Amino acid sequence: MMLLKGATKMKNTLLVTGATGNLGREAVKALLSAGYSIKAGSRDVAKIQPAKNLEAVTLDYTNARTFSAALDGVTGVFLVAPPMDPEAPVKLIPFIKKAKEAGVKHIVFNSALGVDQNEQAPLRVIERALMDSCIDYTILRPNFFMENFSTGFIAPMIQRQRRIFLAAGDGKTSFISTKNIAQVVMKAFRNAHYGKEYNLTGSEALDHAQVAKIISDASGKTITYNALPEEAMLQGARDQGIPEAAVQYMGILYAAVRAGYMAVVTDDVRKVTGKKPITFEEFVQTNIGGWK
Repeated sequence: MMLLKGATKMKNTLLVTGATGNLGREAVKALLSAGYSIKAGSRDVAKIQPAKNLEAVTLDYTNARTFSAALDGVTGVFLVAPPMDPEAPVKLIPFIKKAKEAGVKHIVFNSALGVDQNEQAPLRVIERALMDSCIDYTILRPNFFMENFSTGFIAPMIQRQRRIFLAAGDGKTSFISTKNIAQVVMKAFRNAHYGKEYNLTGSEALDHAQVAKIISDASGKTITYNALPEEAMLQGARDQGIPEAAVQYMGILYAAVRAGYMAVVTDDVRKVTGKKPITFEEFVQTNIGGWK
């Protein structure tokens, strides 16, 4: 398979932003499988795996000069914000405006569960801008990703220390796999889910002690959850070099977990895709090699 550069665009060419992230990679796979031609946008195109009908394009939200080439010839955009970035509106709203100028017909925006309850939340500000843009939109609000435990920021804790260090208390979360989100993305484009908003969760809510036990049982290693005080978690993030704005964002997220706000379970994945979401046990069995 060869990476297409400067290839003639098919009628239904979609731009996937954040294409090298956990969700972006899955979205690219799902959309390619559905027959779309894809432009995969990233600040580091070298990380994009070559594939048929895939074109790697440089896209940097902090550099508006990258917008035009990335948007050229596309009919739809899967829009993903930088993680835990309180400045996301400053970066994404100009991109949405440029997408409108470029003739983009449909934007599927990956937001986050619960942001519609706070009009000042950065992702909610982007939602509102998209709603007001006159571009057909679909808004997805997923819960925390299961992949955080296998390839995300929690994975090194498990792999190196066999511990999960978080200030989640005993709050439960209805974790969802990026594979399920990607299938919703594909259906949203294929079936033109214009003006729709979906709250995406797994089929059950688990606390982190339960998560640790499921991984332990499957991997044969004893994984434990250490419930940290909030400030200890935030200081640990600072010690890892995470910017202060992102540290504070992280604090807000896990305060919501402790308060029980992330335990809600919806049926939106099944409604959109026709299939129940992957359970955490199924996810662990599929990714067990990463913990052994």
